[in-house]
Amino acid sequence: MSILIGLTGWGDHDRLYIDKGASKNKLETYSSHFPVVEVDTAFYAIQPEKNYQKWVKETPDNFSFIIKAHQTMTGHDKSSMTNQEARALFEAYLQSIQPVITANKLNAILFQFPPWFDLNQENIRKLKKTKRLFPDLPLALEFRNQSWFLPEHRQDTLQFMREEGWIHSICDEPQAGSASVPLVLESTDENKTLVRFHGRNVHGWNRNGRDDWREVRFLYNYNEKELQEWVKNIEKLQKETREITVLFNNNSGGDAADNAKQLINLLNITYKNLNPKQMDLFNW
Repeated sequence: MSILIGLTGWGDHDRLYIDKGASKNKLETYSSHFPVVEVDTAFYAIQPEKNYQKWVKETPDNFSFIIKAHQTMTGHDKSSMTNQEARALFEAYLQSIQPVITANKLNAILFQFPPWFDLNQENIRKLKKTKRLFPDLPLALEFRNQSWFLPEHRQDTLQFMREEGWIHSICDEPQAGSASVPLVLESTDENKTLVRFHGRNVHGWNRNGRDDWREVRFLYNYNEKELQEWVKNIEKLQKETREITVLFNNNSGGDAADNAKQLINLLNITYKNLNPKQMDLFNW
């Protein structure tokens, strides 16, 4: 069993890059601290293969990537596509990430669906179709609409994910109405489970569209009591799944790296075979 703890993206965590050399080689420096990272830039644009080739080379052999699905693949941009156009998009995306697959560094592809992706037959069909397009790859599923996990639907949703082969992306996030999901502490895949920490900033969660939403939505610093609760949660999940990947996304105030380090310490984890540190920049 393994627990991999990291962050969403590697560019914005300033405390990791105090040294000038570190700021020029951010991913190399990042991978001296953490064994996994989320490629969130893939959500905004299909990345050139050369980018993934570079990132594979900059990271240790046992490093892994969670790669976000492109926003058109999840319906965030609300564009309409024919089946042929959708297939072409998925094929282009798959081709772009081949260097990661070939290097055996793909942890999972994360399909994070938008708040308006609610529980209905059309969206169930979309999930089935998506899984058929990537039948042999690990796909993680994250909802942003609570209808999937209402008490009367929760077990059916989890069973559907198990039957279709979706990895559950468990969320720690504000409980702020229909555009948030509750903590559902169940694995749907015996091999992999994903946990993503979005913070608990209820005030900032629903500010999409406002000028400052990026600055406040994920503005949250988990305290030790909250992280201790997650030590118990992870112990429970370990009974259900072989590998747990934990990603901290609460970086509006620069807290993600610190919280990730705190959880690593609370779990008494020591990662081996990371990139060597150039110098011990700070005490965690």
